Amino acid sequence: MNIGPYTLPNRLFVAPMAGVTDRPFRQFCRRLGAGYAVSEMVTSRKDLWLSLKTSRRIDHAGEPGPIAVQIAGTDAAMLAEAAAYNIDRGAQIIDINMGCPAKKVCNKWAGSALMRDEPLALAIVEAVVAVCAPRGVPVTLKMRTGWCDAERNAVALARAAERAGVAMLTVHGRTREQGFKGLAEYDTVSAVKAAVRVPVVANGDIDSPAKAAAVLARTGADALMIGRAAQGRPWIFREISHHLATGQTLAAPATHEVGQWLVDHLHEHYALYGELTGVRSARKHIGWAVRPLPGGEAFRAAMNRLDDSASQVAAVTDFFDQLAALHPLLPPAAAAANDDLLEQQA
Repeated sequence: MNIGPYTLPNRLFVAPMAGVTDRPFRQFCRRLGAGYAVSEMVTSRKDLWLSLKTSRRIDHAGEPGPIAVQIAGTDAAMLAEAAAYNIDRGAQIIDINMGCPAKKVCNKWAGSALMRDEPLALAIVEAVVAVCAPRGVPVTLKMRTGWCDAERNAVALARAAERAGVAMLTVHGRTREQGFKGLAEYDTVSAVKAAVRVPVVANGDIDSPAKAAAVLARTGADALMIGRAAQGRPWIFREISHHLATGQTLAAPATHEVGQWLVDHLHEHYALYGELTGVRSARKHIGWAVRPLPGGEAFRAAMNRLDDSASQVAAVTDFFDQLAALHPLLPPAAAAANDDLLEQQA
């Protein structure tokens, strides 16, 4: 799997998720089998580049390459400038956000709202490519199937983006109107793959090794992008990788090992955010990891009352030590509800 001059170790990608895919989380996923990860979206507004929030989002210290940064906005010149700014700070690949369904983004006609204005969307792509190409930086594009069910224009936009120089396309199998509700559909992803020659990445509802294999078979996609299913379970990448290579199910990780992974992640998280913000923002990561486990909900409620990092780490360590005594291998989380939905959609 290649993006421009970069050869990736595999075709399993971590989706950019605001408030989630910061540097520690990306490194966590890469450690556990992901071949590529894209940053949280970075604003194209120059007045916000020096804010603490943005400075954390563009922190790539110690991160394995290629470094991919997603940019968002509505003005072609501003997005081009944002691309150059991030390249100067280490970005090796620039991804354009035309997939975010959040109202606060779409209300400003950014994210997936750009799919309603194809001339503007194409102008943005052309401006960003014009800045990146001379510097040898590939440009990729993440989008949805369209604005709503009646306006599915992913194929047309994909063709235009390819002509403008985009090196890879990621398609989330939902419209903006759907948000994250309902089911992802993969026929549009398949149609995009058939329409272009650049690599196409399938995204949406990929939450198990079996589903990953089914989506690849259904769409012919070159790679898979996984988002929500990796929250609290980043080892899903190595599970999928093993299944795609062997057709077999990888044994569950050792419970004590999962606890140590989480503790390592927490230390990296605190290092980026500091004590106060780090403790608060770590709660969601801990909650995702423990919620499906025996006693997880009670532990999560108690952990959310802790207000310092040492107490958090001690509590997480104790929880997994006790769980490991009863379950040496991590107990299975709630089974994915939609593993067989692909067949139902056929």
